[in-house]
Amino acid sequence: MRLVRYGPAGHERPGMIAPDGTLRDLSAVLDDIGPATLTIETLDRLRAIDPSTLPPVNGVARLGPCIARPAKFIGIGLNYRDHAAESGMALPTEPVVFQKASSCIAGPDDDLMLPPEAVKTDWEVELGVVIGQRLKRIDDAEALAGVAGYCVVNDISERGFQLDRGGQWTKGKSADGFGPVGPWLVTADEIPDPQALRLWLSLNDERRQDGTTADMVFGVARIIAYLSQLMTLEPGDLICTGTPAGVGMGARPQRFLKAGDRMVLEVERLGRQTIRVHQD
Repeated sequence: MRLVRYGPAGHERPGMIAPDGTLRDLSAVLDDIGPATLTIETLDRLRAIDPSTLPPVNGVARLGPCIARPAKFIGIGLNYRDHAAESGMALPTEPVVFQKASSCIAGPDDDLMLPPEAVKTDWEVELGVVIGQRLKRIDDAEALAGVAGYCVVNDISERGFQLDRGGQWTKGKSADGFGPVGPWLVTADEIPDPQALRLWLSLNDERRQDGTTADMVFGVARIIAYLSQLMTLEPGDLICTGTPAGVGMGARPQRFLKAGDRMVLEVERLGRQTIRVHQD
């Protein structure tokens, strides 16, 4: 299934993309797609629905983030070998974990407003993983069974806040709009191998990133199991799993986002984001 949330920001409604590509309304079936409703059991119930029986959504609707605000938005850093190399950093021996504030989440095509103090804002196309059941101290073999689905995430990062001002990475990852998510939440049954997905990002029609999840240092199952040893994962929690080489920080000369830029990014089978950049 491809699940979406559509409508004005802050007033999104749950929806489903039918096999014929039409957007169908799910409001009569569940309140929202998020921590309170996003469980393996709920997804099984949705699979039993014939999409043609759901009301069609007429016109062109804005797509919001494909999950409502999660309790946790967790990032994994330096998780692609080529990205660690371009950053001049050694491969991590354990996953590098940071948090993104859930208030940074935006729709897949929403405009990005750069903070007034931002001078080194960067792009990062990533595979997002959405948890579908409570997971605590599990092992790798159990991990993928607890995934509700996958989505596209752009882990937008202000490197000046992240690296030049001391402290933890979180403060460079959490400004409003720094977490575009979606367009779709694609359920896990449609992605049998999350380590076999191509992902790419173009800036102003120039391809900047082009990689595959096969190059992750730590795969999705290992990341989930590892995190479950540190904290209890719950339905709706969102994990972004790292980015391949090609970020602005790694370019020579470095290139960061500025007003007028246009990002287009995609993860295979999970949809595409188009984001225009403005200066706040």
